[in-house]
Amino acid sequence: MATDAYDGEAGQSIDEPLHIESGSHLDDVADEHDVVLVDFYADWCGPCKMLEPVLERLAGETDAVIAKVDVDQHQQLAGAYGVRGVPTLVLFADGEQVEQHTGALPADRLRSLIEGYTNE
Repeated sequence: MATDAYDGEAGQSIDEPLHIESGSHLDDVADEHDVVLVDFYADWCGPCKMLEPVLERLAGETDAVIAKVDVDQHQQLAGAYGVRGVPTLVLFADGEQVEQHTGALPADRLRSLIEGYTNE
């Protein structure tokens, strides 16, 4: 997978989760796409693993970009967003953080969260 997957056409939909490499990478992705759902996760987290197929489906079915941040590899970034537990989901719309939820949310709730910002 190319680490520059977010480059190219601005606003272009990405059909699979995008792994974030740094704070500036996350900033760029949030700025370049209308709606970005960021999953702060850990490989050892059971609820994170349950959420993974849901997020993969949403990446393909919605206009939002699904981004993933491994909290073990990016502890400072997780700290900057006040992540105290995993999974933590942060939603960006038009480059601004608009929602933050700790814990795995059901697919229909995630879809309605995303659609609340993509249909404006």
